[in-house]
Parts: sequence; structure tokens; C-alpha cells
Amino acid sequence: MSNQLYIHTGRLSRFILRRDRLRISIWLLFLLVLTVVVAQSFSQMYVTEQERQIAAETMRNPAMTAMLGPGYGLDNYTVGAMMAHQMLLFTALAVGIMSILFVVRHTREDEEDGRMEMFRSLPVGRLSSLHATILVSVGANLLLAVMIGFGLYALGIESMDLEGSLLYGAALGATGIFFTAITALFAQLTVTSRGAVGFSITILLLAYFIRAIGDVSNETLSAVSPLSWVLRSEVYVKNDWWLIVLTIGVAMILLVLSLCLNAIRDLGAGFIPAKPGRKHASLFLQSPLGLALRLQRTGLIAWAVGMFFLGASYGSVLGDLESYFSNNEIFEKMFAPAAGISLTEQFVTMLMKVIAMICTIPPLMAMLKLKGEERKNRTEHLLSRAVSRSRLIGSYLTVSVVSAFVMISFAAIGLGLVGNFVMEDGLSVGTFYRAAIVYLPAMLAMIGMAVLLVGIVPKLSSFIWLYLTYSFFVVYLGGLLQFPEWMSKLTPFGHIPELPVNSMDYTKVGVLTVLAIIFIVTGFWGYRKRDIHG
Repeated sequence: MSNQLYIHTGRLSRFILRRDRLRISIWLLFLLVLTVVVAQSFSQMYVTEQERQIAAETMRNPAMTAMLGPGYGLDNYTVGAMMAHQMLLFTALAVGIMSILFVVRHTREDEEDGRMEMFRSLPVGRLSSLHATILVSVGANLLLAVMIGFGLYALGIESMDLEGSLLYGAALGATGIFFTAITALFAQLTVTSRGAVGFSITILLLAYFIRAIGDVSNETLSAVSPLSWVLRSEVYVKNDWWLIVLTIGVAMILLVLSLCLNAIRDLGAGFIPAKPGRKHASLFLQSPLGLALRLQRTGLIAWAVGMFFLGASYGSVLGDLESYFSNNEIFEKMFAPAAGISLTEQFVTMLMKVIAMICTIPPLMAMLKLKGEERKNRTEHLLSRAVSRSRLIGSYLTVSVVSAFVMISFAAIGLGLVGNFVMEDGLSVGTFYRAAIVYLPAMLAMIGMAVLLVGIVPKLSSFIWLYLTYSFFVVYLGGLLQFPEWMSKLTPFGHIPELPVNSMDYTKVGVLTVLAIIFIVTGFWGYRKRDIHG
């Protein structure tokens, strides 16, 4: 009887691979190329031991620990230790997101769109679809682990031996498998794909925040985070494999639990019941704007709270920076502050780059929600009534722009309030806020590009995520890896003046705002003209 539950899992796995062969290939190649290129860049930039130790000294501060994790191997900062310290965590986050999106696409989204009902009408087992999704996701992460492991070893860098390279790949693969299990579980607990993605991303962000706070102040707290488990494997330093085994072991338990829950729940149902709506819709909900906001209300509130705590978590480490800098001659020589500008303020400008790009994620999700509603044939019902296309796309644009302002504001307020609380000579909250809000034109430019893609070439709308990823790495890692300046100028975030270190450049900010308006107007025009199924 149990075998009947999994019948034709292999065929469904092949079908999933055929559906997502391009997506999986792009993700794996992107992660592999990024990892190999950065490792090669480190080996070329830091040739001597002295240069690497100088770089290690710049990492011995709470801000870097919160962002990157504990610096294992800082006393002997080889290229391998540097690679694991500076790249493993952020690559693991990307792998987690990849796994979350993949699992939701082939579980809850298939149920919402009616494909799962069609699968169940065929001679397949009750658990075959979920089992096939898990197998493909786990297989993709194992392939990623092998590719990155042997790819790093093939570089022939002295400190990056075979065991350490394979452990680096295994740490990423284990992270992907863990979040495959987390998402598979929430796909059974929640009723919608939006809920499954929201809860899974929340666990990913909580894992990052708990690790950041714990690494700075409480190692016991940090040990709760699965992201801390892979970092504590001390890749290229001690090469501790048992924490990777622990991560995979916990993931296996969660996968078995998700299969058990899938076996007893009804198709389309979830164990966390959906809250019943009102019997009569409010006046606000009877408009496209109200509907667009209502569809995304819970997610946007969760993101806003998350952005506040993101800013607060970074603000909590600012109190120790000045005392550290004052006793670190190497750091002072490398990053001599400008007249009247403290070293803490310089760190704030760096933090704002990262925070602004993270804050861009929910506005883009809000804008691309329109494409998702169109793909599910829900916009037809609205457009068949007295609702114009311009009004419909304008509603989602309004939600997106307002959410951009709210996200960056909440992050700046969290950073400013907590930062001032822990610093002896604090900065005004206005200083933090100005350093953050100056990135709003860049965020608007990204939203404008999303509108342009949705309006002109909706099939390529997912490209905006690749562009945001590119922006993150060239802006965040550009100075570290000595990328050519023109690479950062290809993203709007590379044109924003760094307040309060630099003076305000109204010309650049104005140009970005004008470009955003041009993108939006063109996108509106295209949306009005194109086939709604585009």
C-alpha cells in the first residue's frame, strides 16, 4: 500500500525537470560562476600573507561579524578562509531562496492553478507530486554542491584543498536541502502559495537575524540558526563535517513530516486555516487599489517589520565600532575618515547600500504581483468591468512605490533608534534617515524597470531579480574585489551619493527619478496596447 503512494514519482520528476530545466540551469550556473570568479579574484588581489592579514584586521569588528558571520581563520587569513568568511553566508542565502521558490512553484502554485488536480486524476500516488518535487530540489542542491566543490578545487589555489572545497559546496547544498524541507512543510500548513513563500522567507530572514545578533552578543543564541550551523563548519580552517550532517539530518526529519502531513490533508486545504473574509466588502476593497493592497497586506506588513528589525540588528553593533577603530592602526590607515566624518558614519554608508537593496525586494514583489494575477487569469475579471488597464497597473504601482518608501523608512528608523541607544556619541536619527532615503530614487528606478517589463515584455519580468542580484554584488563587493567602476555604474544604486560622507548630488538623483518616470510611462503605454495574456 505504501508503494502505491509514490507510484510514478520518477515520471513526475522528469516532468518537473523538463518544466524547470532552464530555471535550474540558470541558478546553478550563476552560483557556480559567481563563486569561482570571486575565489579567483581573492587569489589575485591578496597575493602576500601581509596583504591578507591587513584585510583580516578590517574584519575584526562587530559590524562585519553581524553581516558576514564569525571570522574563523582570521589569525591565518588564507584565500580559502577569506572565501568562506566573506562569501559563504550570502551565497547560502541565495541557495535558500532558490530552493524556496522552486518547491512552492511545484506544490502550492500547482494546487492553486489546478495542475495538481490534473496530476491526481492520472494513475499517480497521493505523495508522488511532493516526493518528486523534493527529489528534484534535493538533486539540484547536491549537483550544486558537487559543481562548486570541484570548481573551487580546480582553481588550484594552495589554501583551497579538495576536502575544504567539497565542504564549501556541501555547506551550500545542505542549506538548500534544509530550506527545501522548510518550504515543503509550509506548503502543507498554509493554504496559499503566497503564505508558503512568506513563512519560508520569514524563517530564512529570522535565521539570518538570530545568527547576526548571536554572533555579536550570544553564541548560544546563534547556535539556534541553521545558517550558523553551516558557518561553524569552519570551511578551509577546521573542516568540521558533523554540522553539515546535522543540517541534513534535521532537513530529513522535516521532509518526512511534510510527506506525512501531505498524506492526510485534502487537496487545496492546509493545516493553518485561512481567515474568513468579511461578509460584505468595504468601500476601499471595491477599488483596484484596495484589492491590490489587500492581496499583499500581510506580506508587506511582515516585510516592514522585518526591515525595522534588520536596521535595528545592524544598529545594535554600532556602539562598539569607535572603540575598536581607535585601537586599530591598520584600519585607520586604510580607512582614514574625512574631515568631520567619523568612521562609524562611513560604516553607515556601507550598511545603507545593503539595506536599500534588501528594501527593494518587497516593492518589486508588489509590482510583479500584477503579472502573477494575469498568469492566473484573474485580471480578466477586473478588466471585464469598468476598470481600465491604466487604473489597474497604476494601483499596483502605487502599492509598490508606497511600500518602497515605507521599507527604507522603517529600516532607517530601526538603525537610528538602536544605533543611538548603544552609541555614546550618537548621530541624529535624521542623519540615518537622510543616508537611507537618498536611495529612494534608485529604488524607484528599479520599480520603473519592473513596470516596463510587465508592460512590454511580461515573459522577461523575472529578469529584474537577476538585475537586482547583479546590483547587490557589484555595489557590495565592487570595492572589495576591485571591479571596474563602470560595472557599478550599470546599476542605479551605483549613482547614489553616500550621505553623510559625500555631499548631496541632486543631478544624479534627479536623472534617476526622470528615468524611473520614463520607464513607468513606457510600461503603462505597453500594458495598454499588448495582449493581456502577453
